[in-house]
Amino acid sequence: MSFLNGEYRDRGIKKWAGFYLSEHTAAQEKGTSERKSLNHQKRQMTQKEIEEILNEAIIKNKTVAIQLEKVDQNGMYEDDIIGPVRGGDALGIFINNTKVEFDEIRHIQFVTLKKWSKMTDDM
Repeated sequence: MSFLNGEYRDRGIKKWAGFYLSEHTAAQEKGTSERKSLNHQKRQMTQKEIEEILNEAIIKNKTVAIQLEKVDQNGMYEDDIIGPVRGGDALGIFINNTKVEFDEIRHIQFVTLKKWSKMTDDM
């Protein structure tokens, strides 16, 4: 291949194909991870179901995840509030330092958190 004799032929846009492919792949992966992190609507629970789970969580000191009735500007639900019930009053409960009003609770469920000492690297 000689540049001086005019034998070199530029491949034009073909040489950039790998660049575009990697950029496209990165954009696809970002979109996939964003879709996985969206909080989908959970089933609306009855007041009785919510009370039963709350009572058990308080008595047995279990950790709960609560989906609130709030949605953002895109209509997506906020992240669940996760933690043990720390107390309450006539209007709501405290999950860690966050107050949750009873009428804001859409869904509640028990969760089991992994201890940091039992986590393993997946590398």
